[in-house]
Amino acid sequence: MSARDDILGRVRRGVGKDDFAGRRAAAVASLQAPVRGPQPTMNADLVARFRAKAEYLSSTVVGVPSLLEVPAAVAAYLGENGLAAEAVATADVGRLDWSGSRLRVEARPAVDDDKTGISGCFCAIAETGTLMLLSSPETPATVSLLPETHIALVDVSRIVATMEDAFALLRAERGSLPRAVNFISGPSRTGDIEQTIVLGAHGPCRVHLILLGGGVASHE
Repeated sequence: MSARDDILGRVRRGVGKDDFAGRRAAAVASLQAPVRGPQPTMNADLVARFRAKAEYLSSTVVGVPSLLEVPAAVAAYLGENGLAAEAVATADVGRLDWSGSRLRVEARPAVDDDKTGISGCFCAIAETGTLMLLSSPETPATVSLLPETHIALVDVSRIVATMEDAFALLRAERGSLPRAVNFISGPSRTGDIEQTIVLGAHGPCRVHLILLGGGVASHE
């Protein structure tokens, strides 16, 4: 055995690299019972925290009592901002009753020419004002990523405190990860040019959130 082999052998033994079965068992145990790191201190009102953080990130937010009011809220937002009265939507949102809203809403993946996309979200994170979206055949990621305007429906009962809570909910309800998990924290932005923040650099330039239920008051 060379001096090099002797040194590397002692290093491997010292860090346990020869114990492959033990290392694998430790890794599996860590994945099955993850240990949380430091958590932020938050008050009990997760809805207010989420709303404040989302607005800080340049999202606009309104509240409605239930899904029945969503079409009117979407129509009002598009009209107030001079946007076209048409949108693409994920299948769950497309099933709402849009007939009285004077909007043309198609349930399909978005393409380059679509200007507004409407989606739900798996859950929302109060700590950072972030949406967690899961991809599936009924919830294509293009709806929230391609159009210039993204309108998202957020059930206030699905607002969790932290990202760790969001992943715990995902494990509990789905068991495994979907093909894509997208986190959305306000409009797309960049500060690459002269450190000036520009919205809409790599995705939607407007993110509008409609909070559902929980006695949420409307806010313009």
